[in-house]
Amino acid sequence: MKRRQFIQEASLLLSVPTLLTSCQKEAMFSDKSVIIIGAGISGLTAAKTLNERGFQVTLLEAQEKVGGRLRSNRSLGIAFDEGASWIHGVKKNPISDLAQKAGMSTVETVDESRKSYDIGGVLRSTTVYDDTEDKFYEILDTLMKKGNAAQSFETVFKQLYPTYANDRLWKFFLSTYITFDTGDLNKLSSLLYNEGEEFGGVEKIATNGYDTITKHLARGLNIQLNHRVSKVDHSGTKVQVSHNGTISTADYVIVTVPLGVLKKNSIQFIPALPATKQTAIQQVGMNCVNKFLLTWDRAFWDDVQFISYTPETPDKFNYFVNVKKIHPTVNALMTFAYAEYGRSTESMSDSQVTNEIMAHIKDIYGNNIPNPLNLLRTKWDSNENSFGAYSYTAVGTEMRHFDDLAEEVNDRLFFAGEHTEIDYFSTAHGAYLSGIREAEKIIALQ
Repeated sequence: MKRRQFIQEASLLLSVPTLLTSCQKEAMFSDKSVIIIGAGISGLTAAKTLNERGFQVTLLEAQEKVGGRLRSNRSLGIAFDEGASWIHGVKKNPISDLAQKAGMSTVETVDESRKSYDIGGVLRSTTVYDDTEDKFYEILDTLMKKGNAAQSFETVFKQLYPTYANDRLWKFFLSTYITFDTGDLNKLSSLLYNEGEEFGGVEKIATNGYDTITKHLARGLNIQLNHRVSKVDHSGTKVQVSHNGTISTADYVIVTVPLGVLKKNSIQFIPALPATKQTAIQQVGMNCVNKFLLTWDRAFWDDVQFISYTPETPDKFNYFVNVKKIHPTVNALMTFAYAEYGRSTESMSDSQVTNEIMAHIKDIYGNNIPNPLNLLRTKWDSNENSFGAYSYTAVGTEMRHFDDLAEEVNDRLFFAGEHTEIDYFSTAHGAYLSGIREAEKIIALQ
């Protein structure tokens, strides 16, 4: 599927910062200490950059392993990426080089390898699908001119295109092309839904686990796992960080926890964060995307990369990735639930979720197909380490809020993560770039 529209390659960074090599260590700062809260890709990248310049760096990670939202579940013999799966645009994307260095294997996913089914298992013609997609992008390119700061994307779209809003194929495009990439349509800004830059080139999906990147970055770093931070006191000359009943101090602290964690006030800041940052935390949205992997002993579905289904209910198991095209010996499909429906799945049992998914698959392929042998799933919205999947431009969001989220406090307290990258928010490469950015801020202070 297409991701957020490629905006303008000429506007991208002419060069992408990379981690320092040994020949770039002009100055070492072994007398300076840094605590990084969170060992996701942004925290690990910042730590590696600072470590290579001699800083004393400690990472505090609340979970049992590094990676944050880059988690790979291998319990069924293949890597099920619970968070990031794709490199979105390989051209000039820093994740491309990093993935190669880390030994992450990838394959290109081909958008054109697809079939679309309507209710009743009716195969939709390619012409109808393609024509609707073209019209959809035509509207997407212009709708912002008719929106306003107080209205959601959904409100404006329904006012302008009431017939499309009730059409099942259009609901599919709105769900998998907009909600998936951004957030809840009834909360998404009608002015800013298309903000954010993109890298060009094809899209590739990880085959041996996206967490190979974070494992690579973590090598040689001082990481304390299962250490949950409860308080950050930055009132003195040293920053004091409370975690697991102890207090650690450092010259600088980088906070890399997800936006959802900041929204929940899971960490107490003393003194309180500046009003501009608190406003930004509340105004920028946090999406929910949950993923589901089902396996069978045999494949009964179409030999294409993507299978779409257009139910009446939006955001509900309407898009299937044929994992067999990626792992030929594995009979598996991966599907998704977004926004409010995605959140609702988190209170469902495994059997309830499986039944809901199978109702769609059986409508396509008939009632005689077998039930799956296994189910793996995510619950990102209720996960205390994330409280959501990634940030988006909600009604009330202003683009400056992303810069406010990135703003340091008194040159001691710094912030990284995908939600702090104004050009590449909601992406793994945005998180990576934010880690370099904050490390370079600290280096520049020496």
